Amino acid sequence: MNRTDQWADDGQGDDSRAGGVAEAFGQLYGAAPDGVWAAPGRVNLIGEHTDYNDGFALPVALPQNTLLAARARTDGLLRLHSAQGDGRITELSVAALAPGAVTGWAAYPAGVVWALAGAGHPVGGADLHFDSTVPTGAGLSSSAALECVVAVAYDELYQLGLPGPELARIAQRAENAFAGVPCGIMDQMASVCCTAEAALHLDARTPWDHRQVPLDLRGQGLGLLVIDTRVSHDLGDGAYAALRAGCERAAALLGLPALRDLDAAGLHKALDALPAELVPLVRHVVTENARVVEAVSRLREGDAAALGPILTAGHASLRDDYRVSCPETDLAVAAAVDAGALGARMTGGGFGGSVIALVEAGSEGAVGGAVTAAFGAAGHRPPRLFAVTPAAGARRLVPQLARAVGR
Repeated sequence: MNRTDQWADDGQGDDSRAGGVAEAFGQLYGAAPDGVWAAPGRVNLIGEHTDYNDGFALPVALPQNTLLAARARTDGLLRLHSAQGDGRITELSVAALAPGAVTGWAAYPAGVVWALAGAGHPVGGADLHFDSTVPTGAGLSSSAALECVVAVAYDELYQLGLPGPELARIAQRAENAFAGVPCGIMDQMASVCCTAEAALHLDARTPWDHRQVPLDLRGQGLGLLVIDTRVSHDLGDGAYAALRAGCERAAALLGLPALRDLDAAGLHKALDALPAELVPLVRHVVTENARVVEAVSRLREGDAAALGPILTAGHASLRDDYRVSCPETDLAVAAAVDAGALGARMTGGGFGGSVIALVEAGSEGAVGGAVTAAFGAAGHRPPRLFAVTPAAGARRLVPQLARAVGR
């Protein structure tokens, strides 16, 4: 549902964009919205495929956001429109929402309303208009941004008063049970709970107890470059589910609640007890959790540059053990490091998507140019590139509601 020509957008114009989104809402629905909200995509610094194993992750929010203008309805009708869609308004009955009943991008926002109602919250219909600069298919959690912006808007529209981690849980349930993608909670927690100039230290077992870790990249003379390989991925195609099932099987065979409960000291003995096909999955999860712990320690010491080797080691594990990389992401990592990046790795679920590279400030152009040249020499489409700084999580962009349910 998202644009593919907005890569220069750094998200800083969201407050001004809100006016245009509100105006478009009025043209569509014939009335002013109750408010405009934003929720970002994310990049994960380290901690991939750990969240559904009750493990650790360290994401940051992107400056790119999905914006939502919304107005509550009292007739139980849910109407959805995307500026990046085909121009049509999708009309649904909240009472009739059920998994499998909605397809395409609309399943994600509809799933949030379904999950809220299923959790016993008194929610009804709404008119919704979306406009997004979060790229799709790039491993940057465009689906989580879409879900989370609905969650935070509905929380205000229907005066639910839910804390951020609970809104993330609702959004995750929408993606798992309604849209059919068995993701963990990291993407939704990042979209809701991240703060600017910080990384979110997430413990997926107790997400309500998350921590903000200061990450002033510019202050330390560093930059973070996102390289979209333009290899689109689809986590609903069964590969992601197979990986999760393999991890759950391994934990069961080891007598553990989750692979998070296996530490590095017990790894060798555990691997000897597992079928060969499960060994690399377990090795990745255990070593990746250790990499998150190390990364958090380095950031708390004020040494963000030390993340570089951690990123590169994480990519090797995703490539060799978890096997979710692809030639384009491997090439992007290698070319970035050869061009002077401090470290690089694929980010997101894999099977394509994006690579992040930690670079010295001012070298983004040189590193990006080297990756682009390498892609050209290999016959790949040019990658899309943009630099990011850690941004704020989901929030309201308009100070006050024009109208609220019951008023």
